Amino acid sequence: MTATIVLTGIGELTTNDPELGTLHDAAIVLDGDRVAWVGPSRQAPAADFQLGVMGGAVLPGFVDSHAHLVFAGDRAAEFAARMAGEPYTGGGIRTTVAATRAADDDTLRLGVARLVREAQRQGTTTIEIKSGYGLTVADEERSLRVAREYTAETTFLGAHVVPAGADPDAYTALVCDEMLAACAPHARWVDVFCERGAFDADQCRAILNAGHDAGLGMRLHANQLGHGPGVQLAVELGCASADHCTYLSDDDIAALAGGDTIATFLPATDFSTRQPYPDARRLLAAGGRAALASNCNPGSSYTTSIPFCIALAVRDMNMTIDEAIWAATAGGAAALRRVDIGIVSTGARADLVVLETDNPIDFVYRPGVPLIASTIIGGSTF
Repeated sequence: MTATIVLTGIGELTTNDPELGTLHDAAIVLDGDRVAWVGPSRQAPAADFQLGVMGGAVLPGFVDSHAHLVFAGDRAAEFAARMAGEPYTGGGIRTTVAATRAADDDTLRLGVARLVREAQRQGTTTIEIKSGYGLTVADEERSLRVAREYTAETTFLGAHVVPAGADPDAYTALVCDEMLAACAPHARWVDVFCERGAFDADQCRAILNAGHDAGLGMRLHANQLGHGPGVQLAVELGCASADHCTYLSDDDIAALAGGDTIATFLPATDFSTRQPYPDARRLLAAGGRAALASNCNPGSSYTTSIPFCIALAVRDMNMTIDEAIWAATAGGAAALRRVDIGIVSTGARADLVVLETDNPIDFVYRPGVPLIASTIIGGSTF
């Protein structure tokens, strides 16, 4: 039998459970890696161990549904150039491809481990990890093998950009055939960068359909650098998420509101690239659902901090703090089509964030301050 733990003295508990809502003076009983009970502290059942939270707020663990952690090198010089006024084009991806191909497996593994630990210290309990910095059959396959050591939410992104000198249609055929066959056993998802200078709508459709036929769920990088077909293609094909969504037309918003595809916003990217922030209010007012994710990568968003993303979403994307927290927890879970995470409810995974403060508004009110007291992943404290 596993030992049970009761968390008591929770000042404010965000559950994301429609029946429980937000509770005050709450308690949670953990049994192994699952939540066994949630309710008022005075009604908490006995447990083997007690952990007092001393009035702090507790949230579901953050679900980071978009990250690129398998890479080598950095692009600090590129970032400095952007801060000096150069526009972001996405072309620096090939710089990271060269460094990643040259690195050995242990170097890649150590880099992923460092970033995962960093994310966990900031409240992330589930993280998706993409390939995409290999762009050969062997390098994409090993990227996913490494990623799978750290998460079950792995995404095949062989279609990140077309390698230098390659024919776009020939490379698309390679992704759909030999590369997909090698990578699918290590992946849960397939993704494509639908953008000018990357892959057009027809190429994206072919790759996503091939991934779907191989048993992978679908996601899509869409509308990052400008208006385009990505968002509506994602909805049409039933992708779990359309990610970036920096530029959304009225038709894009109508499509998202009428479908099951989650709009995953990546505000740290807009911060780093000095692009405009998307207006999440337009989407939410229309009935669409949003997730927030880090897009951690060495070029356009070198951060693992979901608290930072929450602060940007509230300040610059017209979200309330409650909406931003939902997007970083339940929204991220929905973008991964998971119902066992992003929620504090009986039977859910015991993934929690304990705050040093009694009010989550401090993510925005006190930006940059370390507010995470502890991260609980599957019932274990990190």
